[in-house]
Amino acid sequence: MKLKIQLYILSLWLLFILLFINKVKIPLCFSDCKFIGWKNLFLDNIIPTISIVIVLLGFIFYFRFKYIVSGNKSLPEKVTNIENINWEHLTFLVTYVIPLLSFDLDFNLDEDRNSLMFFLVLIIIGLIYVKTNMFYTNPTLAILGYHIYKISTTKRNNVIFISKDVISEDDWIEHKLLSDNIYIANKSKKNESRRT
Repeated sequence: MKLKIQLYILSLWLLFILLFINKVKIPLCFSDCKFIGWKNLFLDNIIPTISIVIVLLGFIFYFRFKYIVSGNKSLPEKVTNIENINWEHLTFLVTYVIPLLSFDLDFNLDEDRNSLMFFLVLIIIGLIYVKTNMFYTNPTLAILGYHIYKISTTKRNNVIFISKDVISEDDWIEHKLLSDNIYIANKSKKNESRRT
């Protein structure tokens, strides 16, 4: 469950980078300039500050994810059937991330309560994302070079695999369970020995 929540936060990485770019207010001055102070700078940039914190958390969670998936893997299994389902990254991006950018986050709760609604929507999406095991549809992982496959092997049928490798039928893969029927996989060294 903890890994799913961390991957959900990582999936929002793009959203918070775009929010930072959209909302950051940097005071510009060309003559007779004076620093406005850290407090005023922070108060003018609450959303960008929250965005940067979440982006930094995303970095931490990504390196934690890499550490978790680098651990022991299973014995190699041969891929008997494969379907590339990378399009599911785009589904998450278009369905959730892009519409969230339309919120006007000015923290003026008396006016339309946009910021409150934004964070409530993020929490609801997060609950759905974690409860339905859709954490693998992560657009950030796609940007970082991961692929999603629905694979059948000699021992399993129609299982979701996340991999940095491009996998094809008849390849041998090693995998590690992430949750339920979702695994992280990479090509086995057995592939190399077959080629030589």
